[in-house]
Amino acid sequence: MTPPLLNRWTDSSTLSLGILGVGNIGMVHLKSAAAMPSVEVVAAADAVPGNRERAERAGVPRTYDDYTTLLSAEDVDAAVVALPPFLHADAVERAAEAGVDVFVEKPLARSTEEADRLLETAREGDIAVGVDHTLRYQPDMQGVKAAYDEGSVGHVPYASITRLNDGPLGRPPAEDAPASWPLDADAAGGGSLLELGVHCFDVLEWLFGDLEVRDASMGRSLEIDVEDAATVLMAAPETETTITLHCGSYQWEQLPEVNTRLRLEGVTGTISNADYLPANFYADAAKSALSNVASRFTSDEPDVFGPTFYLQAHYDALADFCDAIREGERPPVDGEAGRRTLALAERAYELAAAEAGETDGEANETDAGADDRGTPEVTR
Repeated sequence: MTPPLLNRWTDSSTLSLGILGVGNIGMVHLKSAAAMPSVEVVAAADAVPGNRERAERAGVPRTYDDYTTLLSAEDVDAAVVALPPFLHADAVERAAEAGVDVFVEKPLARSTEEADRLLETAREGDIAVGVDHTLRYQPDMQGVKAAYDEGSVGHVPYASITRLNDGPLGRPPAEDAPASWPLDADAAGGGSLLELGVHCFDVLEWLFGDLEVRDASMGRSLEIDVEDAATVLMAAPETETTITLHCGSYQWEQLPEVNTRLRLEGVTGTISNADYLPANFYADAAKSALSNVASRFTSDEPDVFGPTFYLQAHYDALADFCDAIREGERPPVDGEAGRRTLALAERAYELAAAEAGETDGEANETDAGADDRGTPEVTR
């Protein structure tokens, strides 16, 4: 879909933006947009009063307690959908009714079926859909891709990627109760594989083209409804590369530590994202943190998007989306890309469930055989 966007624009080149959801990631998008030239955040919506207050303190002129109200009351060009996954489809439907392009937080939806309905709604409303897959925007990942595309290690028979963090429960001691939806399989659509794995699927497809899931397993270290670990075996037919992916929300992440590792094992050497981290990464992160704290006590705007590693990637992803719709072009990471990551996750879930079922069946057969044979004699 290449939406005819140019006829929406007036003489002004400024893009008016609404932020739907201003929790943690929504505030990142809000601050990113506020730092962009020719982008104006005119309104934000959130059901939580404290989140709306934060948005107001960040300079947003108007806030709403419901995203549907914002979309009906405001004349915005685009909206960032930073809501929980179970609200993505409805938010896109409301945006389509208003003719508003959308930049949707990952995962795009909770399933491919839901994604298909979402994308059909967008097509009918003639709006563009972008997805916030930011891993490919990190400088270390871009360094890996540049080296790989240059052929620096030749053919790559094997690659691996790992992404870990502390998940929705956070690093102890917990100061506040976590949001309930990330631990709800129906609301979130899944666990670590949808929260972290879709980023990995996206960057792997960006590197190697189409992917095929061959095997998968899921794990839980806590008694929760969703997996907090997933391991997936894949193949990339175009490049004849075998790939393993592991993601999990069981490891406490201490920023600015980077808990994402990507390795390409080529025939003439190895490419690792660790080789492309900024040389002054930790120093810059510490400097930026101090600068941001100091800015709270001055009138200076914090420069949070220059030296900070993760926030720069979010800034660049949203900026690419804004530039694309301003020029009437397809977003570089569009809804179809978001759907493909969901299809890969679904296939991994299916294979993991089938394997778990077979294991349970074998265990039951073994137990039944033991019962048929009777209780073995114990020899002292």
